[in-house]
Amino acid sequence: MPWDPAQYLVFGDHRLRPALDLIARVALDHPATIADLGCGAGNVTKILRQRWPDAKVMGIDSSTSMLDRARAADPDVDWQFADLTSWAPRSPVDLVYSNAALHWLDDHERLFPHLASTVAVGGILAVQMPRNFSEPSHTTLYEAAREGPWRDRLEKLIRVEPTKPPAFYWDVLAPRVRSLDVWETLYLQRLEGENPVAEFVKGSWLGPFLAALEGAERTAFEAAYRERVKRAYPPRADGATLFPFRRLFIVARC
Repeated sequence: MPWDPAQYLVFGDHRLRPALDLIARVALDHPATIADLGCGAGNVTKILRQRWPDAKVMGIDSSTSMLDRARAADPDVDWQFADLTSWAPRSPVDLVYSNAALHWLDDHERLFPHLASTVAVGGILAVQMPRNFSEPSHTTLYEAAREGPWRDRLEKLIRVEPTKPPAFYWDVLAPRVRSLDVWETLYLQRLEGENPVAEFVKGSWLGPFLAALEGAERTAFEAAYRERVKRAYPPRADGATLFPFRRLFIVARC
């Protein structure tokens, strides 16, 4: 789907925090090579460069609009357009890092062993993915998709479990790596603005649904979703909205 970098970065501080938490758990002093899979607009790639300034850093993404923005901000990174499902480096990489990207891909039983195989001996595969898909932020989206004249075009986009439970990744990776740490964190996000959960989701999961519609129908579908999600996350007395968001983390030493 076409990505809107500006919309995605509206809540950049909340999206950045888990990326920083993942970097903090990467126990590598001097990696020579780093691959940022699903680098997007490059805001996290920049932090990887700051954390390991001597490393050669590659930023890989399948969105040309995101890569254009990233390339304009930092032309010194090796930005690469690639399909993440089949990406493979020319030689093993010391750190394969992915923040909030791999949940867009299917067949994790094949994908994660493949990614582990791209890591150099002693290197690390570090991944963070949202796991909030059974919460109202997403279930109301699926309700809106199924309950309108657009159902035949939108229902096929519904993916109920893009990210599997933690034990799934343990079972897939543990036999293939030297050590493994898998955990979840629930972030209680405080959002400002009118219907901010709808705005947050519009920067990511809502995108493909909107892209499948046009004109008045697209506007009507978005309004139907916004109405549902606002009821699920009403503002508090101070005007802010609390948005709990669960994320899954994986750090595997290969």
